[in-house]
Amino acid sequence: MKMILLVLVVFCFMVVGCEEKSSQKINGISLVATPEAVIQEHINSITNVHANFAAVMPFGFIRSLNDPEIVFNTDRQWFGETAPGAKQAIEMLHKNHIEVLLKPQLWIWRGEFTGHLSMEDEAVWKVLEESYRDFIMTFAYLAEEQKVSVFCIGTELEQFVANRPLFWKDLIREIRSIYHGKLTYAANWDEYKRLDLWDDLDFIGVDAYFPISDEKTPTAEAAQKNWDSWKLEMQGVSEKFEKPILFTEFGYRSVDYAGKEPWRSDREMEGVNFEAQSNLLEALFEAVWTEPWFTGGFLWKWHPNEGAGRHRDDTQFSPQNKPALEKVEHYYALQN
Repeated sequence: MKMILLVLVVFCFMVVGCEEKSSQKINGISLVATPEAVIQEHINSITNVHANFAAVMPFGFIRSLNDPEIVFNTDRQWFGETAPGAKQAIEMLHKNHIEVLLKPQLWIWRGEFTGHLSMEDEAVWKVLEESYRDFIMTFAYLAEEQKVSVFCIGTELEQFVANRPLFWKDLIREIRSIYHGKLTYAANWDEYKRLDLWDDLDFIGVDAYFPISDEKTPTAEAAQKNWDSWKLEMQGVSEKFEKPILFTEFGYRSVDYAGKEPWRSDREMEGVNFEAQSNLLEALFEAVWTEPWFTGGFLWKWHPNEGAGRHRDDTQFSPQNKPALEKVEHYYALQN
C-alpha cells in the first residue's frame, strides 16, 4: 500500500512539473546579427533580463521586389548574418541554456517591404522558388543539426505566400522531413488572419505591430484597453486553427506617437519619448502575456554588443539603456 502511495505521489509531481514546463511562456529577444562572434558578455545581457529564448536571424539579400535571386552566405555579409555566424551564436546561447528560434530573413535593397515581393511570370516565380528553397533549407539543416527548438520558414512574405500556396506546402513538407522541432511563419500583423498555412505549422507567428494608440504619450492603462479588439481577433484565429499565437516580433520605438504605426522605422519620426515606449510595452505585457492562447514572443530588437551609453538618447526599437528595459526585466521575471 505504501509503495502504491509513493508511486502516486511521484506521478503527481511529474504531472505538475510537466504542466508547469509546458505553460512557461517564451520570453524572447531578437538578436541582431553583428560583424563579430557572439561572446559570453553578449549572452550575459540576455540572461540579465530573464529571457529564456533568442531569435537568431541570418539574412539573404535580393536586389529588387521583382528579382528572384537570393544571395546569402557571402564574404560581403556580416559574420552573424551567415550560416557559420548563426551556428556560433546558437552554440553560445545553448551553452547558457537559452533556447533558440532560427529565423532566416530576406532584405530587399533600400529596405523595400518584403510583403510586396512578387514575380512577373511563371518562369521567374520558379526561379524564386528554387532560390528560396535553397536559402531556407540551408538553415533548416542547421536548425536540425543544432537541435533548435523553433524554426521560422519565412518572414512577412504575403504576396509570395498568397501567389504560390503549393510551393509553401511542399516546402513545409520537405522541412519536416529533415527537421524535428516546431515550425512557424512570421506574418505581419495585418496578414496573419488571411493565411491558410497555419494548419501545417505549430505556432501562428505574428509580427505584432498592431496600431494601439494615436496619443503622443499614451498611458499604460489606456493602451491596454486598446488591445481588446486585437485580442479577440487573435483568439478567434487561434481557436480556428487550434494553434497558439506566437509574437515572432513585438516592440515599440522610444519616439512620440510610437503606438500609432508601430511598424515604422523611418527617420521622419522624431521626438525621443522613453515614457511612450515604456507604457506601450507594459500595456502589451499586461494585455496578452498571460492569455491561454498566447505562447510568448520575441522583443524587437536586441544588440549583443551593446555599450553602456548606446541608444540612451535614440528613437529606435531597442529598450537597452532605456527605462523600458525595467519593464522587460519585470515581466520576463514573472513568467520564468
